[in-house]
Order: sequence, then structure tokens, then C-alpha cells
Amino acid sequence: MTNATAGWLELCRACVGDIEAVLEELPTRTEREPVLRAGMGGDDTTAIDAAAEAAVVGRLEALGGDFTLVSEELGIRTFGGGGAVHVVVDPIDGSVNAKRGIRFFSLSLAVAEGPTLGDVVFGFVHDFGTGEEWVAERGGGAWLNGRPLDEPLPKESIEILSFEGTTTAYIAESAPALIGIAKRLRVMGSLALSLCHLAAGRVDAVCSLKPARSIDIAAAQLLVQERGLAIELFEDPPFAGGPLDLDGRSRVVAAATPALCEIVAAALQRN
Repeated sequence: MTNATAGWLELCRACVGDIEAVLEELPTRTEREPVLRAGMGGDDTTAIDAAAEAAVVGRLEALGGDFTLVSEELGIRTFGGGGAVHVVVDPIDGSVNAKRGIRFFSLSLAVAEGPTLGDVVFGFVHDFGTGEEWVAERGGGAWLNGRPLDEPLPKESIEILSFEGTTTAYIAESAPALIGIAKRLRVMGSLALSLCHLAAGRVDAVCSLKPARSIDIAAAQLLVQERGLAIELFEDPPFAGGPLDLDGRSRVVAAATPALCEIVAAALQRN
């Protein structure tokens, strides 16, 4: 791991500690669920979202460097002189789970050398339920809890597929199209964590049922790619050209191979 990457990892770990403190200060739905405003990403900003983002932004401000921040609630902000570096943050990926007390949500932070998904050089995802730390460096590999991620890869047929970006209507519409393609479905509530689980071979495919935003996928997709797996924004390819902004332009699919991604994408596009 390079010195620059190690510095970002240290910052991310500090952010985890700050968010853990926020979770203790806002322990139940009563404190976490109130809606404060509309977020720049289009979703309601709840008390837990706002407090977690304030903690992360405070850490980033203290860096004193030049970068562009892309964040769930604040939107796009320039720090210092801006420049090529982009920091893409979702302080609480899986915020519905977080506010309801379901321990399956994460901090997702990516660092890029330019404005697209293909420019991402560092990805960090922390699972606040299990405490697992997922890290990837472009060209340098992927790690789980500080050790190289060398678990068995996903299967080349889909036993378990994770749906994300879900509502009851989306699931009812999409699930029938995948009969005969995926044996089992999981709906867990954090796209970043589902992609991490794919990278670890715990599931065999992941797809979002609504357009994915860069804040949801920028960090975890690097783990997927460093493991040699396939990922695509199948309604607006190519994946590497996806802008680091708050717009959702396409659903995302990821699996062991490009061929499997194409099969899942084709099935979803028939709906």
C-alpha cells in the first residue's frame, strides 16, 4: 500500500470512530429518524445521516488539501483549490437500516484522481454491524480486516443474487424475470456492502433495481474489480466513464464474469 493510500486509510478509520460515537449519541429510532431536510442526493436527510456526514466532513476539512467532495447530503463541494482529486462519500450507506436499528449499514469512501469511476484509486467500506473493514487500492489488491482478500470467488452460475435499491414494487416486477437465472435472492439494504460480499464470494451477483449513484458504488466497485470480477452500468455504459456525481443514470449489475452480467442485465431490461 502506498503512503498516500495509507494516509486515506488512517483518515477513514478515524471517521469510523467518529460515526460510532454518533451512533451512541443517537441510539434509537427516536433520535435517528427525524427528517431534517432534503439531501442533495434526492433522499430525505435524517438526523443520523446529517450527524454522520458532519463527522466525516469535519475530518476532511481538517486535511486542508485541495479536492472536490461528492457527498450524499451536501452534494458537490470544493475544498481548497479543488483540482483533480475527488473524494466520494456516503457516510451511511443503508440509512433505512441504520435509522431502524438493523445492523447492516456502512461508511463508504472512495478517492479518485479524476471525475469518473475509472479514476478511483482507493476504496474503503466499513460494516457497522460486523465491524469488517474492506479496502482496495487500484492495481494493489483488496483487503478484508487488513489481510489480502483471497476468499473463493463467486460461482460462475448464480446461486445467490443480492437485490439492492429495492421497494416491494421493484422486487415484484423484477424477480420473475430472474427465475432460472438466480436460484436464491437476498435483499439486505446496503449496495456498498452487497458489492463487498460479492468480492468475497459470499454472493454470486448483485444488481440494483433503481439507478445507482456514484456515492453508493465508487468505493466497493474497486474491491470487485481488484478481484477480477465484472461490473457494469448496463443502461449507460461503459462503467469506467460513469461520472462521480449524485445522479442515478443506470442500474448496476456485478457478477463473476461479463457474460453473467449480460444475462442478468438482459433479464432486467425485458421488464
